[in-house]
Amino acid sequence: MERRAGRLVRPGWLTWRGAALLLAAAVWVAVWRRHELAQAFDLISRVRVPQLTVAVGLEALSVACFAAVPRWLLREGGVRWSLRRMAALVVAANAVAGALPGGAALASAWTFRQLNRRRVEPALAAAVLVSAGALAALGLGILMVVGMFTVGATGAAAVLRPAAGLLALALLFGLALFSLSRFAGFRAALRRWWDRVGQRSARVRRAQQALVQVVEQIRSLRPGFRTWLRPAMLALLNWTLDAACLAACLWALGVGVPWHGLLLAYGLTQIPGSLRLTPGSLGVIEASLSVLLVLYGLAPGSAIGATLLYRAISYWALQPIGWACWIGVTFHADRPETSDRPSSPHG
Repeated sequence: MERRAGRLVRPGWLTWRGAALLLAAAVWVAVWRRHELAQAFDLISRVRVPQLTVAVGLEALSVACFAAVPRWLLREGGVRWSLRRMAALVVAANAVAGALPGGAALASAWTFRQLNRRRVEPALAAAVLVSAGALAALGLGILMVVGMFTVGATGAAAVLRPAAGLLALALLFGLALFSLSRFAGFRAALRRWWDRVGQRSARVRRAQQALVQVVEQIRSLRPGFRTWLRPAMLALLNWTLDAACLAACLWALGVGVPWHGLLLAYGLTQIPGSLRLTPGSLGVIEASLSVLLVLYGLAPGSAIGATLLYRAISYWALQPIGWACWIGVTFHADRPETSDRPSSPHG
C-alpha cells in the first residue's frame, strides 16, 4: 500500500493516458478483427448450459480458495473469521481493483483499512496481505513451471519457453533464499548488510523498521515449513481452478481444449493482467489470452469466444457481486471484539 502525506496514492495522468491508449488499441483491434469477433459471439450464443454451469462452479471454488488463504493467515494470527466473511472482503477488494488503472494498490489499501476497522492489528493486517500476495505469486509460478513441461519443444513453445524459463529461475531463486534463511550464518550476514543500508538515511531506517515488523509478524503466524503447505496448496488450487474454468469455457463452446499449452498460456496471461494497466485489465487479458490460444492451434474466432466467455464468468459476473459486498463491508457496523478473537491463536 502506497501513501504520500497520509493520503492514498491515486493513478496519475500518465497512468490514465497509458490506460486510455491501451483501451483505444483494444477497440481498434476489435474493429479490425470484427469478422472473428462476430464468429466468437455466434459461438457464445450456442453455448452448452450444463458445461457452462461447470465453469461457473469451478470459478466459485476458485474464489473460495482465494479467500481461504488470508482467512488461514488471520487465524494463525489469532483472529477467527468465517469463510463467508473473508470471501465478501476479497470479492469486494477485487471489484475495487478493477475500478481504476493500477487499482491493485487501492484494493490493498482498502482491505488494510477494513481489517483495521475490525480490530486486526496493523502489523498482522500487513503481514496477511504480504503473505497472501507471496503465496499467490508462488502458486502461479508453480503452475507455469508445470505448464512449461507440458508444452512441446517446437512451435509456440519456442516463443513462450524463454519467458517461462525466466519465471522458473525467479521461483528457484526465491526458494533458495528461503532455504538459506534457515541457517544462522546466512541470517547474520544478511543482518549486517541490512544494518549498513539503514545507516545511510533516516527514511530508509523507518522503512526498514516497518518491514521488520511485518516480517516478524509473518514469522510469528506459525513457524516451520510444513505448516505453510496448506495455504500454499490453497493458493495453487485457486489458480488451478481458475484455469479449469477456462478449460470448461472451451468445453462449453464445443472447442477442443489445447491441453498441452493451456496452463502456460493461462499463466503468461495472468502476468500482464496482474499489473492492472487498464481498469480490470480490460483489453490486456482478452488480447493476450486470445493470441496465446491461437498460438496453440485454436481458430481466432474460437479463441476470442472462449476468452470472452471466461472473462464474463471470472470478471464481469463478479463485479456486481463485488460492489454489493463492498457496500456491505464498508458500511457494516463492527462486531464486538470477542466475536473475532478466540481464546487462543489456534483454538
